[in-house]
Amino acid sequence: MPRSATTGPVVPPVTADDVALAVRLAAELLRGAPEAGWGGKAGSLSWDCWETAEHLANDLLYYAVQLGPQTPPLDTHVPIALSRRRPDGPTVFIHADRDAGPAGLVQVLEACGALLVAMVRTTPSHVRAHHAAGVADPEGFAALALQETLVHMHDLAEGLGLAWTPPSDLCSRVLARLFPEAPDGADPWPTLLWATGRAALPGRPRLITWRSDSTARS
Repeated sequence: MPRSATTGPVVPPVTADDVALAVRLAAELLRGAPEAGWGGKAGSLSWDCWETAEHLANDLLYYAVQLGPQTPPLDTHVPIALSRRRPDGPTVFIHADRDAGPAGLVQVLEACGALLVAMVRTTPSHVRAHHAAGVADPEGFAALALQETLVHMHDLAEGLGLAWTPPSDLCSRVLARLFPEAPDGADPWPTLLWATGRAALPGRPRLITWRSDSTARS
């Protein structure tokens, strides 16, 4: 049955510690990636593995930036200029220095994650800021970051030939916060992959389109 506020399982909120753990696990895995694999496609994405990790770092920094102003905008993002290095590449506002290699890219990911963790820990819970998936509170941005980290690490693991199975409790918290209508009862990790259009579930085909809901709940 679907998760709901009244009938679904009681799941703790997403925290800054959850984001810190996910980024740490991601960095540990990526440090062991074969250097030659970074130019290959990341799973089912049109981006290569370097671009995907760079996109993930940008996501984490983007979420931190949205919470930064004294009065965050609610109708659009904080106006940092975005750019692409190629027409089909991700839109980003920072790039990792290619000369620093994969080790430098992982450091950029860790640094962006640390900034978001600090912002989630220190921003009052009543603060709201813009996101395309819904005006969010700090916990909502933490959940978005957790979703992006867990799922894009799936893409990266496929592209780099690595094994990635994140902790079930992290997946459960993302589902409860961002995908409350996702089916309950299945393993949380395959369910999160289904909810983000990356896998099928028994009796449920792979989604062609999907959307998370980061709207503040209170």
